[in-house]
Amino acid sequence: MSELKDRVSKEIIAAMKAKDKTRLNVLRYLKKLFIENDTSKKPIAEEDIVIGHAKKIKDSLQLYQDGPQKDEIQAELVVLAEYLPSQLSEDDVKQMIEDIKSSQDNPNMGSIMKELSGQIKGRFDGKKATELVKSSL
Repeated sequence: MSELKDRVSKEIIAAMKAKDKTRLNVLRYLKKLFIENDTSKKPIAEEDIVIGHAKKIKDSLQLYQDGPQKDEIQAELVVLAEYLPSQLSEDDVKQMIEDIKSSQDNPNMGSIMKELSGQIKGRFDGKKATELVKSSL
């Protein structure tokens, strides 16, 4: 069992004991995603599963303006944040962009984004990164 999957399993038990419904639901869903991934034909990294799930939840936030659903979704994001890689600041990404530009002979949008995407995956918003690359060119 992997480290992340093992951690989630242990924290499910802790959430059950603490009667923390939101945390328990998020962790159970993550475990379900891990199990589905284990049985799929092309399994992906567990970190990528958490990143993808967090992205879907963030996207669903836009559907709810106010109310209990929005609060619930934000609470789920707080729990998921514990399992995501550490986030990068905008300045960090700008520096990465400059480093990539200086290492390329003919930097362009596509070549910079291709190299940058792998470095920021799950750690910085891709749309915002695209805007930063555009403004740097």
